[in-house]
Amino acid sequence: MTIGICGSGTMGRGIAIASLTAGHSVVFFDIADAALEAARKNVVEQLHKAVEKGKLSADACAMAEKHIVTSTSLDAMAKADIVIEAVAEQLTIKHALFTQLERVCSPDAILTSNTSSISIASLARCLNDPLRFAGLHFFNPAHIMKLVEVIKGPRTSDAVITTCVAFAKGLGKTPVVATDAPGFIVNRVARNYYNEAQRIVMEGAATIPQIDTLMKGLGFKMGPFELMDLIGVDVNLDVTKSQWEQFFHEPRFTPSLLQQQYVDAGLHGKKTDGGFYSY
Repeated sequence: MTIGICGSGTMGRGIAIASLTAGHSVVFFDIADAALEAARKNVVEQLHKAVEKGKLSADACAMAEKHIVTSTSLDAMAKADIVIEAVAEQLTIKHALFTQLERVCSPDAILTSNTSSISIASLARCLNDPLRFAGLHFFNPAHIMKLVEVIKGPRTSDAVITTCVAFAKGLGKTPVVATDAPGFIVNRVARNYYNEAQRIVMEGAATIPQIDTLMKGLGFKMGPFELMDLIGVDVNLDVTKSQWEQFFHEPRFTPSLLQQQYVDAGLHGKKTDGGFYSY
């Protein structure tokens, strides 16, 4: 299939790598040529690393490189069988994109969002045909992490969910069908992992390194602050705010002032060379 990916950031790149190594063609859309060039370079580098590690053949790598198309025009999405949106976690931006995509894409194309927090019902309301819209939520790094949440909106067709599940399985992923509840499954659970850790720091009960070390000692691969730095402190805060609002300001989902301070200071994690830790 041809997989259209809107957004060439970290998640878009990971989804592209997963799609290419599974034999699909990828069409990347972004508004800036520089962003697309950087994304293509990164994807190719990751493919070459997979060859070095014996996870991908040289022939498959060469073929994958030929199957990457980049464009600053949404018209390139006309050939896509499945479009995966991975842009900023803001409803207005996503609505504007999907409104344009519906005009450009084939009527048979499936439109999906990699959103981690915005309801599928809210995203689909801008479409004339919400039946073909679903959530397809990958986890960072998308080409490595196995889990994919396939989210069924109230108007999503069963056929679209079946196709999305099959697509995810074809990538070697483990798809889980989730209902359209705030935060879906993983982010609803994860909010408490992040928020409670920040409350402990704000109360002075433990330091950031202490909490991360303790959680890793309990078997977690990364502590909450290390994970927020990897995801992006700003992105993580946006998800927290979105979920808090969707739960009508439920106290246990209240965003942390600590996290807001780091975002205000431009300390967004690894992508800015500094977040809760320096890099």
